[in-house]
Amino acid sequence: MSDERPSNYDASDEPIKRFSMPGESPLPSPLETLLPGQQTVRVELPPRPALEVKLTLPPKLPDKLLACLRSKFSNPQSTLHIRLPPYTVTVIIPTRPGDAEPQALAAARALDYPRKQLEIIVARGTQPSVQRNTALRAAKGDWIYFLDDDSLPCPDSLQRLQSYFAYENVVMIGGPNVCPADAPPLEQAFATVMGSWLAFGPSRARYTPVGEARVSGEKELILCNLMGRREALLAAGGFDEALYPNEENALMDELQRRGGKLIYDPEFIVHRRPRRTLGAFCKMLTNYGRGRAEQFRLHPTLGSAPNFVPPLFLLYLVLTPFLPPLLLWPLALYAVAVLAQTIHSVAADVRRLHSNAERGTRNTESPASSPAGPQSPIANRQSPMGQSLLTSAATGVDWWRVAPLIVVSHVFYGLGFWKGLFTRPQLKPPEQVPVTLETILPA
Repeated sequence: MSDERPSNYDASDEPIKRFSMPGESPLPSPLETLLPGQQTVRVELPPRPALEVKLTLPPKLPDKLLACLRSKFSNPQSTLHIRLPPYTVTVIIPTRPGDAEPQALAAARALDYPRKQLEIIVARGTQPSVQRNTALRAAKGDWIYFLDDDSLPCPDSLQRLQSYFAYENVVMIGGPNVCPADAPPLEQAFATVMGSWLAFGPSRARYTPVGEARVSGEKELILCNLMGRREALLAAGGFDEALYPNEENALMDELQRRGGKLIYDPEFIVHRRPRRTLGAFCKMLTNYGRGRAEQFRLHPTLGSAPNFVPPLFLLYLVLTPFLPPLLLWPLALYAVAVLAQTIHSVAADVRRLHSNAERGTRNTESPASSPAGPQSPIANRQSPMGQSLLTSAATGVDWWRVAPLIVVSHVFYGLGFWKGLFTRPQLKPPEQVPVTLETILPA
């Protein structure tokens, strides 16, 4: 790059900031050590208050560099444009052998992202952690997008996350999986319970958007909608194949131990239906409790301490026939808490449904989640199903299940936790789990 001065240069101008190439004499610059070995960057400041600077930067940037660049152009009349090369992304979808094409595949094909930078791998097998690790090792993407076979991401999901990709210490990004608006009332009730604080605590953020985008942890992220930096995942050893579920939670703890940051973005959403029946819902809760206990045994951390509350509550319920009346008052407080949580959750759902209806044509579900196309039943104010949902939510006819389901969630999670404390995972060794990879390059 030439050292010729601009035509409008004079002594009153701000000094030129530049980075030296290897072999050149070093120039004093606060950014010099933050971008070694890169091409010279030259920023010229004209003698007027308004300034627009456009930079093309390499894909991996230290956080301090981004902060320093923005601080240099903090004038409200100035503009700093940072253009980053597109990252390659691999979408990994595990499914069982012989199953039909997973629903998530069609949604992944519809992602709004440069075709040359997108790869999709369907991993068929019988042990999801082994399937994901096998696909992870074969993936070519800088970032890996993990989906369940029934996860339906929004088309703009990858574009939304571009702003996070440049930060080198961000190693994982996740968001909630949300029940589609046209799911049956029982599934809506399951979703309401999973999104309630009393039933799922901080993990409710996995099932409903909560707050603003923020640095988070394993309690709020979920594997059916999770982005990970490939090199960081491999360096941490991938998923623990002795765990299922909770293999992603152990991996996230390890990434944080290594200094990585996990990001929760409430608008980074997939649509996914909850369990279809009460029996399937109870089995899910038992597996969640068992998986957490097994994770605690293999990878104990203080973060698992709150998960001991449901099993201890279950033990208290078992002992109530033998307790004096004076020790039964916590049951009355629990009943009040369940009632209060039910009223709050149902009221929030009613507000959400009315808000969606008032937005008219705004789409509230992924286009791929319905054969009828992108128009959600709730999005159309004249839709009979949308009116039915609004009416039932307002009257409470379809929401009477919420209170007992909160109790069910505590009891069955507690049962699973006790089971996980005294049993070993019954998983096959990875070498005994055949995995077939199908690599798909979107056209």
